[in-house]
Amino acid sequence: MNVRSAAASVIYQVVDKGVSLSTVLPEFQQRIKTRDHALLQEICFGVLRHLPQLEGIVRQLMDKPLKGKQRVFHHLLLVGIYQIKMMRIPDHAAVGETVNATLDLKGPKLRGLINAVLRNYQRRQEELESRLSESESVQYCHPGWFIRVIKESYPEHWQDIFAANNNKAPMWLRVNRSVHSRDEYIQLLKDSNIDVHLHSEAEDAIKLAAPCDVSSLPGFSQGWVSVQDAAAQLSVRYLNPKAKELILDCCAAPGGKTAHILEHVPDARVVSVDNDESRLKRVYENLNRLNIQAEVICGDARYPQKWWQGETFDRILLDAPCSATGVIRRHPDIKWLRRLEDIDALATIQSDILDAMWAQLKPGGTMVYATCSIMPQENSEQIKAFISRTTDVQLVDSEAENPGRQILPGEEDMDGFYYAVLRKHGKK
Repeated sequence: MNVRSAAASVIYQVVDKGVSLSTVLPEFQQRIKTRDHALLQEICFGVLRHLPQLEGIVRQLMDKPLKGKQRVFHHLLLVGIYQIKMMRIPDHAAVGETVNATLDLKGPKLRGLINAVLRNYQRRQEELESRLSESESVQYCHPGWFIRVIKESYPEHWQDIFAANNNKAPMWLRVNRSVHSRDEYIQLLKDSNIDVHLHSEAEDAIKLAAPCDVSSLPGFSQGWVSVQDAAAQLSVRYLNPKAKELILDCCAAPGGKTAHILEHVPDARVVSVDNDESRLKRVYENLNRLNIQAEVICGDARYPQKWWQGETFDRILLDAPCSATGVIRRHPDIKWLRRLEDIDALATIQSDILDAMWAQLKPGGTMVYATCSIMPQENSEQIKAFISRTTDVQLVDSEAENPGRQILPGEEDMDGFYYAVLRKHGKK
């Protein structure tokens, strides 16, 4: 399949049909040559990052929008304009390949239209871009409701957040300390001519100067290293697991944090639970590659009595289901799939899970509440509400007026993340 027709089909499924990029992109990668997978991903990610600007350009170039069965060709135009505007592909190749994609999409009669619109954009690029709407949605390439919430929540940082969201995410590695120290693995990377940067807090984290295929990483298949953002790696720092403890990783898929716990304390007993059977396959894959073991359970964290009849836990890592608004740079479709009303619904689920999991924690035990969100309602406000209704909780290392730690996207080149450490009164 032509890469541009695949890209147009993916964008159509995401924007018009509301399908997540992580679902539809792999399907279309199966239909193209392996060597083109990265190109398809770059085009799809780029179009979704800059969607309002690309839409604004197309509106200027078309007398009438393409509708109905022709909608996929509207997205093909976005694909073509993005290549000309943002990529290093020569303009003639971008136009030619995009026009050829009309055959795959069963629209040969639209070949002339696609060619004419893209050629027109080439000739008038500077003029058309200067006439784009000055609305904040076009300027910052985020939906209006999201801009309003972030400006209100982060009056000093909102522009930095949008800029970080619209940049490509770096590739962070987590060194398996049970095999190598971070310094030892850095030397292996240097021996392979791979340049790196370190993180000031995450002790196992290495950022690659440029992303690469995992097959080129020393010992990846043997479990020497994993791919995980530095912000997510801080979960073990806050959890501070100890030997022999019974530890629950709640909402655990795809299993990176479960693995990280066991890399730190191999003799801990770790229970890894998630309610999505299909995503649990990733947990098993990660555990097998790293040659470690955890008790993996499919279950709803709101109803632990249905899947756990054992003793209460020494520590619980609750990586709650959330809006994922902290990882937009890795999942740009979130900007266009998420709705304001989703936040209320997610906050209710988080509250229910917090209460249910707290009952599973031993007196004297520690719970780390985490999300990859930057929405205060899911984070600091959620923890304030939990503390106000819970009598036996102590907030650790932060103040009740501003509980936990909010990491914003781009901070030390991390994803957006939130952590709050909670201790249960009493002795183990």
